Amino acid sequence: MSDGLAAVNAEPFDETLLDDEEALAHADETLRALAESGARVRREAYAAKQVERGLVELDRPRAVVAAGADARLLRAVLEPWCPVPFVAWPGPGLPGWVGALDLVVVLAPTGGDPETASAVYDAVRRGSAVLLAAPENSPLVEAGRGRDTVVVPAQTGDPLALAVVVLQVLHTLGIGPELSAETVASALDEVASRCSPFLDLSANPAKDIALVLADALPLLWGGSVLAARAGRRVAETLRRMTNRPALASEADHLLPVLEGAPPRDLFADPFADIESPPLRPALLIFDDGAEQPVIQESRQRLLDMAESRDVRAKIVSWTEGPEVARYAALQALGTYAAVYLAVGLGRFQPRT
Repeated sequence: MSDGLAAVNAEPFDETLLDDEEALAHADETLRALAESGARVRREAYAAKQVERGLVELDRPRAVVAAGADARLLRAVLEPWCPVPFVAWPGPGLPGWVGALDLVVVLAPTGGDPETASAVYDAVRRGSAVLLAAPENSPLVEAGRGRDTVVVPAQTGDPLALAVVVLQVLHTLGIGPELSAETVASALDEVASRCSPFLDLSANPAKDIALVLADALPLLWGGSVLAARAGRRVAETLRRMTNRPALASEADHLLPVLEGAPPRDLFADPFADIESPPLRPALLIFDDGAEQPVIQESRQRLLDMAESRDVRAKIVSWTEGPEVARYAALQALGTYAAVYLAVGLGRFQPRT
């Protein structure tokens, strides 16, 4: 198999831990934080209520540059809609052409880092309008204060919650689609309800995904821009939670990995003394309801290849609500699955 994935061997996975109260208790802090995702969106939205008044005097910018946490989420949402050029800039600093006619949006939910700070300093120095989302008492806000700076007071340290609220604020400027933070919060609440640790394997979609990935290397794909981004974020979480590889990419990059999957040995003795058999891939498809023909064609190619190589495939769907709510729900579903996979692998067990 390509990309070095064949070199990884399986660790013991105990599916009974997914419904074991004691095992789940060790992951309580992580699961509780996930369950509070919707509340964090509401808290950020409430704190930002007064921000729109500060935008009244701002004219429509010549261009928008976004920097900081989840700037690429803003790009994914705004690019198809924004009436002016939009750039997600990784930093440091800002592009050379940015000036007084442009708007710089900076997301720093925990106060920022040197690269984010350099974008703020550059924007103030060049006289750009600045929409700065950061904790009010952070040095970044003090450095960025100015006549053309509007501060969104970050409350929770949650990049997604803050990005949702900034998108809602940008709609006021006419450079983003209408977005209700409450619809995103409600979607996250619904995911938390469906993926609760108190629901057993038969009724919990996240535990079911974890079971699919128990002895597998995850390959994640989403057809729309936002579904693909949700897949990338979930892959990051899977790698962090399980110390296993996880690959999120375009269909053309995943197809060779599927094609290279070794055939399953139908005659293998399940009771043979194999301490850690090699992992085979499993395909997760993130479906947010996008129905463009090119997306449907790519999805079918992946499913057909998976079937031909006897690779397990799972479609993770959330097609309710506006696109940002669907994105948030897919990311949350995948994150719950990553936590349950880590529980089954014993990652949350106390080390002796």
